[in-house]
Amino acid sequence: MNQKHQEDLAHIRSMMERSSRFISLSGLSGVFAGLSALIGGMYVYQLFKANGIEYFTDEHILLSGSLVSEVIYTAFVILFFALAFGIFFTIRKSKKYNLPIWTSATKKMLFNLAIPLIAGGIFCLALQYHQAYGLVAPATLIFYGLALINAEKYTFSDVKYLGFCELFLGLISLFLIGYGLLFWIIGFGILHILYGLIMFKKYK
Repeated sequence: MNQKHQEDLAHIRSMMERSSRFISLSGLSGVFAGLSALIGGMYVYQLFKANGIEYFTDEHILLSGSLVSEVIYTAFVILFFALAFGIFFTIRKSKKYNLPIWTSATKKMLFNLAIPLIAGGIFCLALQYHQAYGLVAPATLIFYGLALINAEKYTFSDVKYLGFCELFLGLISLFLIGYGLLFWIIGFGILHILYGLIMFKKYK
């Protein structure tokens, strides 16, 4: 009888988890988002070299308008592929385990995720406007970390650990302005891949 009660309680907890949290998120989304960021970051590094900028030796890097535009364009391409992979693997996981995607938990998670991301996006646009390019990479890491921490209550609790790592990395990079690209690659590339692999193994 006790075993049956335990099974019933486990089933109830599972049902509550499905209804209150977005659990269709796949670890593979993180892995491929990280790979996209790594490829994009290395492309920007090569772009700097092609324009005569030695990233790790130049103390004061001056970016032309055309180079800034190309870096921004690269960032949007990375974002597009990261979102595309996220949607693809989420749909794939939801179909495999018969999980609903568009639920009240999904809406709440996206809303809580969007607030810091939109604020951070506007803040980064202001930095671009004032040509404070060195602060853009730290700002993206900080606001992204805050977004993950803010959205954690409506998805896997593990997300907050990635959020704290991104936030911590962004705060450190504020004091090492010349190495923003390196911190960005670590945060959006390497950390995403490690997080994705852990999540895939834990929730596959």
